[in-house]
Amino acid sequence: MSSDKKQPLAAVTLAAIGVVYGDIGTSPLYTLRECLSGQFGFGVERGAVFGFLSLIFWLLILVVSLKYISYVMRADNAGEGGILTLMSLAGRNTGGRATAVLVIMGLIGGSFFYGEVVITPAISVMSAIEGLEIAAPSLDAYIVPLSITVLTLLFIIQKHGTGMVGKLFAPVMLLWFGVLAVLGARSIFHNPEVLQALNPSWAVHFFLEYKQVSFFALGAVVLSITGVEALYADMGHFGKIPIRLAWFSVVLPSLVLNYFGQGALLLEHPEAIKNPFFLLAPDWALIPMLILATLATVIASQAVISGVFSLTRQAVRLGYLPPMRIIHTSEEESGQIYIPVINWLLYYAVLIVIISFEHSSNLAAAYGIAVTGTMILTSILVCTVAVKNWHWNRLLVGAILSGLLCIDIPLFSANLIKVFSGGWLPLCLGLAMFIIMTTWKSERFRLLRRMHEHGNSLEAMIASLEKSPPVRVPGTAVYMSRALNVIPFALLHNLKHNKVLHERVVLLTLRTEDAPYVHNVRRVTIEQLSPTFWRVVGSYGWRETPNMEEIFHRCGLEGLNCRMTETSFFMSHESLIIGKRPWYLHLRGKLFLALQRNALRAPDQFEIPPNRVIELGTQVEI
Repeated sequence: MSSDKKQPLAAVTLAAIGVVYGDIGTSPLYTLRECLSGQFGFGVERGAVFGFLSLIFWLLILVVSLKYISYVMRADNAGEGGILTLMSLAGRNTGGRATAVLVIMGLIGGSFFYGEVVITPAISVMSAIEGLEIAAPSLDAYIVPLSITVLTLLFIIQKHGTGMVGKLFAPVMLLWFGVLAVLGARSIFHNPEVLQALNPSWAVHFFLEYKQVSFFALGAVVLSITGVEALYADMGHFGKIPIRLAWFSVVLPSLVLNYFGQGALLLEHPEAIKNPFFLLAPDWALIPMLILATLATVIASQAVISGVFSLTRQAVRLGYLPPMRIIHTSEEESGQIYIPVINWLLYYAVLIVIISFEHSSNLAAAYGIAVTGTMILTSILVCTVAVKNWHWNRLLVGAILSGLLCIDIPLFSANLIKVFSGGWLPLCLGLAMFIIMTTWKSERFRLLRRMHEHGNSLEAMIASLEKSPPVRVPGTAVYMSRALNVIPFALLHNLKHNKVLHERVVLLTLRTEDAPYVHNVRRVTIEQLSPTFWRVVGSYGWRETPNMEEIFHRCGLEGLNCRMTETSFFMSHESLIIGKRPWYLHLRGKLFLALQRNALRAPDQFEIPPNRVIELGTQVEI
């Protein structure tokens, strides 16, 4: 399903530059400034500049180029990537406690992404607009209001889809990376001495010279690789080859040139640490650079927002979040979706973050914990996939995992000191999402188990109804059933209260498969259970949205003709009561009730006409 199979490689590579690399591509706006701002006890010193540049360069090589581009992207599920995909792959060939641990790891990684995504739009857009401090210092007071205005417009246009705006992404980001490279090369030309920092010995020298302080400084260096998860998460949109080609041909050279250009500037003019990115540009180019930087950060924010929508849809389809309204904004691209509740919750969270932190440097102090935490989980999960799915040699994989963790764990540990300076924010948001996802999954399982406790046999009941049928009425009745071989609650209640049965009964089960897409040939399976009872199973991937019209169309092709205008859909509506349980489980039950009340109802979820739906209530104690 990768787009590189449909379009020329050059076009898809250009598109990948515009979407995949927005976040990591805007990191030069603030990374080196935060590294050398003096917060670690040293300023713009030659050894510190060379040390940070060397660390940034080798992080880009080791973490992005080798770990993610070359290794992690091998782990795909029908071309799709992302932390939940990796969780699913890792758990395929394991069992028992191992699978449970892998699931928890995947959910923590997904939760971390929600925490990180609140900070990304705020820090990116504010860093760009802070160029006003250089161009017109008197406008400093307008940075926060302008940042809020730009992001408000961005969240408002989400409901219209990003198709039209997306066409501008690639050219703007290509121009952005071109400008990064030109400005950096221009500065390096005036002070080529800075290229010595390519030697990793400068990174080693940095640790030896600054000792304990150098370890905590890693918390600032990690800003250079924020957005690295997007490489893997967006793999399904573009394919592996375009993402890899874009990185090695455009993005990596541009980032390295710009970072080293900033370093060369600082060696000559240490006072430029106020904002080395914008001071790289000539005076006449400050305003154009400010506009271009704002556009680039809006694109970076858009990519992150789209990533949240995709992750949410995947979590909903896998049963870790309650059903919610998902709007497709493109008829051609299934990945272009809009989720209103997530969009506005994210907007208000970003708004609060901007007003509270006021400056991108304050946000940088909160950034990194979620990113590095996800990196550790990704390393463990992908190595599990290498052993269990690819059957690689265990000693080789153990060596690879050790090498990855030798990078990931120090980065995560260095970021832990940020907890009290704002790092608590992504951790709290991530914890909230983890609690919501685990609560919905576990309580939903408890509810279904309670509803299926009656123990009646479906086959025996159908045989009894065929032998001694109640009053039959014309038409088709569809009973939604969450599990096979289980009598739907709505069927039991209809027989109990109405004492009638339609002349044709369809037991419909919709299930999500462990794949992003299901081929149309396997979309619907039909089994006739008796002369008047049929079982229909509709299978969908987690990137697809079930549609009743499509299911009826597929049933017609298989010989079971159903017309929407002649069909009644019977569904059960559960009124939930929390039973006796410990206080902490009681709180979890309360949360589940709140989620259940606000979840999208099945008729809306499956696009069933409201006038064809009959809901039968039942009270269940959980």
